[in-house]
Amino acid sequence: MTTTTATTDNPTTAASQVTVLGLGSMGSAIAGTFVERGYRTTVWNRTASKSAPLVDAGATAAATAAEAVAASPLVVVCLLDSAAVDEVLASVDTAVAGKVLVNLTSGSPAQARANERWASERGAEYIDGKLMGDPPYVGTPNITVLLSGSRSAFDAHESALRELGGVGYHGEDAGLAAVEFMAQVAMGYEMLIGFLHVLKLVRAEGADVTEFGERVAGSLAAYAPLLTGIAKAVASGEYPPDLGPLRVQAALMDDMIDHRESVDVEAVRMRQVKELMDRRVADGHGEQGFSSLFELLEKEG
Repeated sequence: MTTTTATTDNPTTAASQVTVLGLGSMGSAIAGTFVERGYRTTVWNRTASKSAPLVDAGATAAATAAEAVAASPLVVVCLLDSAAVDEVLASVDTAVAGKVLVNLTSGSPAQARANERWASERGAEYIDGKLMGDPPYVGTPNITVLLSGSRSAFDAHESALRELGGVGYHGEDAGLAAVEFMAQVAMGYEMLIGFLHVLKLVRAEGADVTEFGERVAGSLAAYAPLLTGIAKAVASGEYPPDLGPLRVQAALMDDMIDHRESVDVEAVRMRQVKELMDRRVADGHGEQGFSSLFELLEKEG
């Protein structure tokens, strides 16, 4: 994915007018990028003083959120949380009629779909978005903008949205960008907490954790085909013996658990995996692979 640079030969055209609601570190970076790229940018923040640097750079500060919304066809919302979004949207209410509302605030898929219904009821088009990256990277390929919602609104304002970073459009269901965001972030946390457990084990055995980390980093590329293979197995419901048959893996898990406990390293995660493997084997699926544990991951009760 690529970003575009300045796209506005005529800064008075509707396509080059944008409002940004919320001037925290991320909102300020978004507004600053639009100003820098030549967009006529209107800004609003509950604490009005936060708009001063942007005004100095060329933005226009609105006295109220409703006035800011009225100023532009494209309204970008970037606030602290969904509660703040609800409060601000309630204050602008019908002022959003005829506008395209792009909400880049973190939130759940359900919240995104609720916001889409709210906007539709007031005659606005809605796009939900999630930002993967830090404020200093806004406007560069080092930030990814996940978007979903109104396709017509996305098509109309794609060039402006691409000013913010690499854009990925995930479909007309407004919740899909949040699904992608939550899953990507969860994947990171799941992997990193596992890595910390492993480092605890390595250090407990007296090995060098820095050197181990370098070796693991060098092996990460080997996991790419495994991940895509597991996803395909889940999609099809046909589970090959990835990582080997479960009946063999289950035996290895006993050694993994014993090793951790022998050096006083927490083994709860390994016990959970072993329990799932044992259940799957007991159900007659011992020749299937690790991917088949997917069938046991629904919350019970």
